[in-house]
Amino acid sequence: MDLKDYIRSIKDYPKKGILFRDISTLTKDEIAYEETINQIVERSKKFKVDKIAAIESRGFVFASAVSYILKKPFIMLRKKNKLPADVHSVDFQLEYGTATIEVHKDSISENDSVLIIDDLIATGGTAEAAAKLIEISKGKVAAFIFVINLFDLGGCENLLKKGYKIENLMDFPGH
Repeated sequence: MDLKDYIRSIKDYPKKGILFRDISTLTKDEIAYEETINQIVERSKKFKVDKIAAIESRGFVFASAVSYILKKPFIMLRKKNKLPADVHSVDFQLEYGTATIEVHKDSISENDSVLIIDDLIATGGTAEAAAKLIEISKGKVAAFIFVINLFDLGGCENLLKKGYKIENLMDFPGH
């Protein structure tokens, strides 16, 4: 099954010049969605993982299912002011703006090995912020798994240069 066949491309969304890779066409097909989860589970077995984290919101779609299958705790990395208890925060640049993500301070224990799952990597700003949250929490990033890598935007290369391990299920150009 070629999962790329289930990704819809939308021009000029969320703003002019962006080519948005839409996963909703993948998740609405039960066979393609199941295959995606199975591939993430299989790739995650390469790493020592204590917990699974996902970046809001589309990362939750994949990571929660993987967490359930692997019987690992699920950690939510959320947008600013969405978590009710004490948090660690990291500000970062998006390809089309700025943002902040947070994690509860009690979500990750010292030396926890955390797998970070997200739907897509573009420039890598969000992923790098997620890694910083794990590290601020005294955990270690086991690896990243992305469903889609926008290979020409350099996010994976930036993370690899910083020493992170990366897996992705498919590659698309970002433009």
